[in-house]
Amino acid sequence: MTSEEPRSVLVQARGEPSPLYEPVDPEAHDDLGAFTRNVPLDDDRLALPAELVDVLRSWSSARPPAGFTSRPDLRKHVEQGLETARRLARRLGPSWSVRYWDERHRTAKWVCWGCDRLHWERDDHGTPPHPVDLTVEGEFKYGPLRSEGFGDFFPDDPASGLALSDDLVADLYTWAESIDSTLNLDLRDREEGKYDAQWQRLFREGTELARRIAHELGPARTVTYKGLAHGGLAALTSISWQGDRQL
Repeated sequence: MTSEEPRSVLVQARGEPSPLYEPVDPEAHDDLGAFTRNVPLDDDRLALPAELVDVLRSWSSARPPAGFTSRPDLRKHVEQGLETARRLARRLGPSWSVRYWDERHRTAKWVCWGCDRLHWERDDHGTPPHPVDLTVEGEFKYGPLRSEGFGDFFPDDPASGLALSDDLVADLYTWAESIDSTLNLDLRDREEGKYDAQWQRLFREGTELARRIAHELGPARTVTYKGLAHGGLAALTSISWQGDRQL
């Protein structure tokens, strides 16, 4: 690592007082598994204010030793951790690269110190800050939402900044899980038409979910429903909304 390159730190609650980790080899900043060295919150290199130290320590200790059993509790902890990681990145500035581990989605992204955006690569500013044009589509083992620059993602992904209601998030997860379960049954039984009624029901549920997303997000975003990738049902519709208005 040259003197011009930033140091790398990972924010992840692992049961230690400090949720900050750095790679033993500074050159291994792209390898998530290399972040094994715990960085004390009073490390002179960080020079963190006492208030931010308390927030980081409290967030780390709030994670149960065996992990979360409640999805809402986990989602709240992930959101709090992301906001704390953003505060840390803003405090440290360009001399450090801050990476945040999202326990809910089991992904790690870099937090930009200047714009609060999340990136898959260090110093990558090609990703939009939040998706604007959303697509709702049911597909086996994929998140139910799509957007250019984000790919597929889940409704409570902190990087998306959607802030959907808990009920809608839960219903989208249930819909995605039902699609996975139904396709597994369809592949197991291989009986033509056996699950047609179930696919049609899931198709209709997706339409209503897309409408609810559009209603909650308002006119600033466009939401398009493309149906289900399975069984040709995606070809049946392409409906878009802005808020409560169908386009």
